[in-house]
Amino acid sequence: MSLLYLWVKWIHILSSTLLMGTGLGIAFFMWVAHLRGDAKVIAATARTVVIADACFTAPAVVVQLLTGLWLTRIMGIPLTHYWIKVALILFVLVGCCWLPVLWLQVRARNLAMQASAGGEPLPAAYYRTMRWWFWLGWPAFISVVAIFWLMVMKPG
Repeated sequence: MSLLYLWVKWIHILSSTLLMGTGLGIAFFMWVAHLRGDAKVIAATARTVVIADACFTAPAVVVQLLTGLWLTRIMGIPLTHYWIKVALILFVLVGCCWLPVLWLQVRARNLAMQASAGGEPLPAAYYRTMRWWFWLGWPAFISVVAIFWLMVMKPG
């Protein structure tokens, strides 16, 4: 194995770990804040979650894609190879869930900030936003777990 391959693989593994860790952490803290039902807590938590997604999750997504494609090139594996193709399809699915989730987190933050500033209860729009956030998170999480499995097992 070349030294380049090992470095790219190391970066790929680190970024996948960062992606999974921040994804789970963000989901956990956002959900716990939501369960508390306190607009001020939700606004503060969502503000941090939005920053964390911009600083950690988004760059990790880009690094994942670039290093994954680079690894296939180094190894001479075509993108049409079964497990690579499935992983890329799942990666796109994750993105299709994650991009709306980013917008939903910003919306939840803004709605909670407005409610908190006005001393009002959380509006119905906030609860609709969080329902979408919750349900879009599941296919993304399951897909990321499946991608991890594909990277390790490399079937077919």
